[in-house]
Amino acid sequence: MSILKCDALSIGYGGVNVIKDLSFSVEMGDFLTIVGENGVGKSTLVKALMGLIGATKGSIIFENGISHSGIGYLPQQSEAQKDFPASVFEIVRSGRLGKKGFNPFYTRDDNRLALRYMEMLDLVKFKDKSYRELSGGQQQRVLLARALCSAEKILLLDEPVSGLDSIVAAEFYALVSKLNRDGVTVIMVSHDIQAAVRYSNRVLHITKQGAFFGSVDEYIQSDSYKMFIKEGVPENEHN
Repeated sequence: MSILKCDALSIGYGGVNVIKDLSFSVEMGDFLTIVGENGVGKSTLVKALMGLIGATKGSIIFENGISHSGIGYLPQQSEAQKDFPASVFEIVRSGRLGKKGFNPFYTRDDNRLALRYMEMLDLVKFKDKSYRELSGGQQQRVLLARALCSAEKILLLDEPVSGLDSIVAAEFYALVSKLNRDGVTVIMVSHDIQAAVRYSNRVLHITKQGAFFGSVDEYIQSDSYKMFIKEGVPENEHN
């Protein structure tokens, strides 16, 4: 069941397209990883999927009751955000704000949903603890719970393991993979090509010359994958 289609999509700024004629689709239950070197438009694509910028050509079409607001977003963290002075519960629950319109007050259902995802991600024990006191891996779990509170159907993860050590990163990937197996559709932007072929079922590889989109098995046989591995793009680069 298709939930998202990008058809001949071009996106840009000031009359200059960063993304050109990009086409791909996302099915319910997919784990799609978006890879590519710096400057090819991965961050621009994320903004378009979130509805923050429009297309200069082509279209982004949501289907089967999904919309921009149906995406739970986990952004890259800045150093300032890592030091945010709020409790874990407050941050997780804040994922509900986009659903509340002009109502500034949280409901019992909002609280229940926040606690549900905190329990799922083993965060209840940190409920009243300050977010700034948590480790990097714990903070990412908090932000993941927040994203799930925002939208349960699709998670959009932007370089989610950036700055985490390899052990914590592996734990985070395993957690996201379990959510995917439980039915959550995942779209992940990453430089970690090994994680892409291990956890995804589809890969979108964007280059300045064009893009590859297909299954992981197809990707491993593609020139895009072979060139990416040959060039040895560092995993900790950013868009």
